[in-house]
Amino acid sequence: MAEMDKTIEVMKAAMEKEEKAKKTAEETEKCLKDDDMVDDRKEEDISDIDNDTTDKEQKSSDKETVSKAGKSLLKGAKAKELAAKEEKILELNDRLMRNMAEFDNFRKRSEKEKAQMFDLGVKSIIEKILPVIDNFERGLNSVNESDKDSPLVQGFNMIYKQLMTTMEEIGVTAIEAVGNEFDPNFHNAVMHGEDEELGENIITEEYQKGYMYRDMVVRHSMVKVVN
Repeated sequence: MAEMDKTIEVMKAAMEKEEKAKKTAEETEKCLKDDDMVDDRKEEDISDIDNDTTDKEQKSSDKETVSKAGKSLLKGAKAKELAAKEEKILELNDRLMRNMAEFDNFRKRSEKEKAQMFDLGVKSIIEKILPVIDNFERGLNSVNESDKDSPLVQGFNMIYKQLMTTMEEIGVTAIEAVGNEFDPNFHNAVMHGEDEELGENIITEEYQKGYMYRDMVVRHSMVKVVN
């Protein structure tokens, strides 16, 4: 009986020892599983962090790309606007220069027309005065030598000289005729003769004196031409 009891106790101790070993193995296996789960969670967290970082970087890159594209579009729009403004400025400047040139031509043309009208007016007045000068000259040329020193003749002579001085001051000059070659621009030939001592188309006599106002002929000289 005693051996049997001892055997039973040994068996119980072996069974308890086996249960403890089994329990210890289970606890160890559980700990290992818990550690694996923690590692898996850590890896998942790290993966999530990496994914978040990647997403943030991608979003940042996308924003940067959009920003660059917006800036590029803005620069292109500003460049087009600036080019359009410069083209408009050039167009307005060209139009201004054309208008200024046209106005300058109009001013010059108006001044020329005014000067021509003034000259024509002066010429018309001179044409009316010339007969008075002709009468003065005819009267003075018809005075006898004995009467040239008389006060009346002297007075007429002074008036004639004053009138001719005034005419010269406004630009009226007599056309030279006798002894010069005939020029149809200045002379009007009313008679023709022959003279072997003179050359061709030489004016020998002047019947009516011609006058010019500046560069315009007011009246042609009436002359006789020889040869």
